[in-house]
Amino acid sequence: MPRFLTAALYRFVDLPDFAAWQAPLRRVCEAGAVRGTLLLAPEGINGTIAGPETGVRAVLAHLRADPRLASLQAKESWSDEPPFHRLKVRLKREIVTLGRPEANPAHAVGTYVKPADWNALIREPDVLLIDTRNDYEVAIGTFEGAVNPAIASFRDLPDWLDAQPHLQGEAGRRRRVAMFCTGGIRCEKSTALLKARGFESVYHLEGGILKYLEEIPAEASAWRGECFVFDERVSVGHGLQPGPHELCRACRWPVTPEDRASPRFVRGVSCPRCHGTRSEAERAALAERQRQVELAAARGQRHVGSVPGHSGSGS
Repeated sequence: MPRFLTAALYRFVDLPDFAAWQAPLRRVCEAGAVRGTLLLAPEGINGTIAGPETGVRAVLAHLRADPRLASLQAKESWSDEPPFHRLKVRLKREIVTLGRPEANPAHAVGTYVKPADWNALIREPDVLLIDTRNDYEVAIGTFEGAVNPAIASFRDLPDWLDAQPHLQGEAGRRRRVAMFCTGGIRCEKSTALLKARGFESVYHLEGGILKYLEEIPAEASAWRGECFVFDERVSVGHGLQPGPHELCRACRWPVTPEDRASPRFVRGVSCPRCHGTRSEAERAALAERQRQVELAAARGQRHVGSVPGHSGSGS
């Protein structure tokens, strides 16, 4: 039986007293040996935590004890090893950074669409489907017919929207737009932005791609490829089965089996995408880090440098 429970959670809600939550929340986590990251902001809470089941349940109960978070949902999974080594409870301006104060899902948000109804919506000819994720995520999979903004960070999305003529003016206000992301948080905030700009018919995928892949069988799916995830799996497919990707430790992009067969792939040092972009000193430092990771693995330990991660938004 796996010993560690992981809970991924977020909730957009007005939390003007968010700073006062930090110390009590940290104490509850520490008392239950819970690790991970929790972000608190005026717009709500976001994060992923893991630990013994009793500890994680205590944290969730602590959060739900406040009426504003009573309906907080968490995506749960189990593991034999602790996925996090540290606890971080941080105060932020936003729980997912967009940099546009008018985008507040606690006040107005698009229409939630359940995975079972998603295919019918996105196949309607007047619906513009937009992938709100970062470029390295879209590179390994997306929905059929989705527009790829090719952004390096979620905070780049508003500028991309500004540059789309068909999303401006009165005609843009009448356009039906559907948006999606990994777990729901980014597309929820994206639709809040469009609502603030006067769009009326805006939709987002409830539970994100992960919920869709969990519920929709492959034979009925409009999803193509794999879904990038911000944990040790790197990518998942239908049924949330782990995919074939690994993470390049140098550039943090997902690499395929074909990439790993390339002579430009050196584990922990380079992949075909970033090969030749590092100095000799940088390559030597990366090689030494990889050596330490392998030594730790041989001792049955987990080196911090081996934990997957990526700059940018997580869900």
